[in-house]
Amino acid sequence: MTKRDGHEAMLYESAGDGDVRCRLCGHQCLIKPGKTGICRVRKNIDGKLISLNYDALVAVNIDPIEKKPLFHFLPGSTSLSIAAAGCNFQCSFCQNWQISQAPRTGKILAGESIPPADLVATAKRNGCKSISYTYTEPTVFFELCYDTAKLAHEAGIKNCFVSNGFMTPEAVQTIAPYLDAINVDLKAFRDETYRHVMKARLEPVLTCLKELVSVGIWVEVTTLVVPGMNDSQDELSDIAGFIAGELGVDVPWHVSRFHGDYQMTDTPTTPMETLASAVEVGRQAGLNYIYCGNVPTGEHENTLCPNCSATIIRRSGFRTAEIRLSGTRCPDCSTEIAGVWK
Repeated sequence: MTKRDGHEAMLYESAGDGDVRCRLCGHQCLIKPGKTGICRVRKNIDGKLISLNYDALVAVNIDPIEKKPLFHFLPGSTSLSIAAAGCNFQCSFCQNWQISQAPRTGKILAGESIPPADLVATAKRNGCKSISYTYTEPTVFFELCYDTAKLAHEAGIKNCFVSNGFMTPEAVQTIAPYLDAINVDLKAFRDETYRHVMKARLEPVLTCLKELVSVGIWVEVTTLVVPGMNDSQDELSDIAGFIAGELGVDVPWHVSRFHGDYQMTDTPTTPMETLASAVEVGRQAGLNYIYCGNVPTGEHENTLCPNCSATIIRRSGFRTAEIRLSGTRCPDCSTEIAGVWK
């Protein structure tokens, strides 16, 4: 692909002497002329912050919404899933490192230019109920997300982020009118882990999560349980307690099994007993909806009524086998089941 001129970024300000301050994510990079931010895809060109990956989509697929994973958002529907290269994290265990970390090897623009209107038309043509900005980190291709999401809403199509949750409150408020759902990876509950493994910080993630809930976006949280990194009872309890206490007991928590990848191939796979323990920790914290991902069995992938334990949604892998909702309620006891169902 040939290099493109790029697209002027949103959410930045002049910082004097030709520098610019990016206000998009928790890094809030001060970027000197000719340099990029930590994400490597936002560059200061003559005092303007330019998004280098607006015209560089590296993935366009149709996925089940359950793959995001979003279990309480239009279950059984499909979502047009798109990604541009780049990420503002550098997770040692990244499962999509070939595209998320590509800009660090100079492959910023290895992608395809597809206008937002064409993406929306593709979603509509294929019967997708939503567009998901996923695989890498939607924050770093925020401008394309924003432009596409706005058009999607006009066409009656919803929008979803799969994110590390490092957006600033300003970024959340900017996308909020057009963002309907988000799954945030809460990767740990220790700042030192975020600094060492993700090259980021914990506090902006917690602030972002609370902001997302406060503006009314449907939120689900995923924690990849990594042996020796975040799998202690104390840390899992802290995560579950934060979700229940600060976000709400109806926010679904997905605890996902780790398999070695990228720079952590020698780390063992998460024992099933650890995931079972995480589920119990979530229950003790009062969470109503807890799921297990990346596991060979179907245990803990169904949605149960938090009041009577009736099966509301039965799943097999990424396939929704049965939906028993009565409107938005349990058909057996009439308890409201939290989510976005239509």
